[in-house]
Amino acid sequence: MADGLVIPIVLLATYVLLFQLKTKHWFTSYLRILIAGLSAYILAKIIGHFFQPELERPFQKLGTEAGAAYLDNPGFPSDHVLFCMAIFWAVWTQSRARWAGIMILVLTLLVGLGRMLALVHTPVDVLGGIVIASIGALWYLTERYTNDTETASRQKHKKHVE
Repeated sequence: MADGLVIPIVLLATYVLLFQLKTKHWFTSYLRILIAGLSAYILAKIIGHFFQPELERPFQKLGTEAGAAYLDNPGFPSDHVLFCMAIFWAVWTQSRARWAGIMILVLTLLVGLGRMLALVHTPVDVLGGIVIASIGALWYLTERYTNDTETASRQKHKKHVE
């Protein structure tokens, strides 16, 4: 659950983002997804560099083995949850498939729960991944502004031509 659910999330999102975009401007949507994901990742690395609530992971504190894959770092924020949440926001904002967005969100929360049960992350690490990915998703708010501006421009041109 901690690692394996990432695969169906990626596969489902790939299908949805290839075949069910909300717009005909697919290139703009894909650029927005790329920029949002990179922004979230860079922000996570910067915040993680300056803020580490725990210097050891839960399994290290307990002296046991980790129940899932992990990198040798303190763990804030959870990269798995950050990645999955960024995918959720991409699907939720850029596609018509609300069912897929809800499914990805549920699977993302299960990944976070699995990471905690595997003693690889604390709840703060998982919450950090959710929040930072959501901050990166603010790029999707520019879509409405862009579409409203294009629509207003077309309507103004249409009135002028008539």
